[in-house]
Amino acid sequence: MDVVLFQPKIPQNTGNIVRTCAVTGSSLILVKPLGFSVSSRHLKRAGLDYWENVSVTIIDDLLFFLDKTDQPFYFFSSHAKQLYTEIAYPENALLIFGSETGGLAPVFHERWPDRFCTIPMKAGSRCLNLASSASIVMYEAWRQNHFRFRGGGNG
Repeated sequence: MDVVLFQPKIPQNTGNIVRTCAVTGSSLILVKPLGFSVSSRHLKRAGLDYWENVSVTIIDDLLFFLDKTDQPFYFFSSHAKQLYTEIAYPENALLIFGSETGGLAPVFHERWPDRFCTIPMKAGSRCLNLASSASIVMYEAWRQNHFRFRGGGNG
């Protein structure tokens, strides 16, 4: 599976997600503009030495990317109604998360409202941390695929 971060702002979150990608065999796609430099010491420190084990791609335009991909994709938002556990995730799914401050652009919800999912929280809660949310969803998708790394085998 691939994790997509739409305009991430906090380097420590991205670094933590890199670590989760490394241990689950996932790739990471970052959508510009980023709120940090990919050479940021905070980003590198949060990801430690996991960066070398993760395929990281940086793209300019998520809408264009999604229009061209054959991979199934799902968006995650605290405003969605469908639970993340109600999706059957294929092994090649794209798991798309919005920025920490702005979430996802409205165009994605307008275009693909049926692909939005949420992680349940108690009423009145704002939202989970981005790295925590990505980990929860990634492990559910990985569990559904019997903890197989992409390309076969398991950990």
